[in-house]
Amino acid sequence: MAPDAEKLRQRHSAAVDETLLNGEETTPTSEVVRTLDNLKGSEVCIDGIVYDLTNFDHPGGESVLVFGGNDVTVQYKMIHPYHSEKHLEKMQRVGVVKDYQCEYSFDSEFEREIKREVFKIVRRGREFGTLGWYARCAFYVGLYFFLQYKWLTEGTSWQLAIIYGISQSFIGLNVQHDANHGASSKNHVINDILGLGADFIGGSKWLWMQQHWTHHSYTNHGEKDPDAFGAEPFLLFHDYPLGHPKRKWYHGFQVFFYLIVLAGYWLSQVFNPEIFDLRQRGALGVGIKMDNDYTVRRRKWAILLRMYYVYVHIVHPIMNEGFNARVVGNILLLGAAESLFLAILFSLSHNFVNADRDPTHILERQKGGKQEPVDWFKAQVETSCTYGGFISGAITGGLNFQVEHHLFPRMSSAWYPFIAPKVREICKKHDVHYAYYPWVWQNLWSTLTYMDAAGKGTHWVKNPLSGDN
Repeated sequence: MAPDAEKLRQRHSAAVDETLLNGEETTPTSEVVRTLDNLKGSEVCIDGIVYDLTNFDHPGGESVLVFGGNDVTVQYKMIHPYHSEKHLEKMQRVGVVKDYQCEYSFDSEFEREIKREVFKIVRRGREFGTLGWYARCAFYVGLYFFLQYKWLTEGTSWQLAIIYGISQSFIGLNVQHDANHGASSKNHVINDILGLGADFIGGSKWLWMQQHWTHHSYTNHGEKDPDAFGAEPFLLFHDYPLGHPKRKWYHGFQVFFYLIVLAGYWLSQVFNPEIFDLRQRGALGVGIKMDNDYTVRRRKWAILLRMYYVYVHIVHPIMNEGFNARVVGNILLLGAAESLFLAILFSLSHNFVNADRDPTHILERQKGGKQEPVDWFKAQVETSCTYGGFISGAITGGLNFQVEHHLFPRMSSAWYPFIAPKVREICKKHDVHYAYYPWVWQNLWSTLTYMDAAGKGTHWVKNPLSGDN
């Protein structure tokens, strides 16, 4: 290497960053000015720099291509919490985005301290599944296939439908969730295989990644979190301003039919036409492009896995036991059991009293108004909550530790009980609101209270007695 080559490289990088900030069009000779709209399916944008992933050997496997063609600044920093600019040098730079801006900021003192202290507890490179996690995984997978065998050989019953449905939710919570976050193993092949658990419970690994990673990147964002409006127009999770066109009269009563809507989650997944093109409409609706080659090549596998699921759980019982109310009822009961166990626990995570439902204030500010970047790490804490402890974590796959999970989504859920005390301590030090419920029923009550207020819009009424809005 030439003398002072590293210093020269740093100066060159700093010059490019300054150019971006000043809006100038001067770029390195090999790069061109680009826009986010014309990114190719093999390209991604990180901090205003466009990278071509065509020849990039990603240690985490091809899943890096799920978001090919998009700005992945938040996703990249979320999944790689201790990466630096040096890691980005492994990818081929092909351009800069002169109009780039990010709604979130990173590298605050709060972020630096929480990463520094957490990585003292969980050493870098050891944040993946533990022996205990794999034992739990093996138990839930074994239970699932045992109950599936009984479903196919002994026929349906209401008792089996409930137990089998709950066992499928355990796969969703405890197996595929960690795997599709790349958190079960450092070996991406293991993650890819266990991640298919989503398809074995009526969903889709690839649709799930499109939606869920977008949700993690933009949790409770007024316009970019697909989970926040996934139940519309039936339920409002977003607390829209009064008079907002998405508000309907019946939302004032949504607390009464909240659980009924959640019970239909299984049906909405199993018969979701998105399986044919693998373009998750929630993520698509917030601007995520999904026409890259990685996604297109996996469509046939997604369809075959869905056909297998429908045959085992719907077609086979009807063929062997007849098309009658009892069989159809048992099939629907299976779906309702899985739906309620999954959807209720998911809905608790970010919909509760005093949750930050609009971290970037996009719903409040006037159209075209400017907003200073929001600390992403702080937003993850204040839009999420944690309940229970170690036992709840074993049952829910760590989803009860939502604060910890959203701070470190690529860390196995097995570690969350160990880092939670330190996370709370640092949040208190930095005056960051950490919501904790000792018992799940307390969290559920808070969620029901929030859902009632969001449906009625009471948050937007300054003084209910005066009638002023």
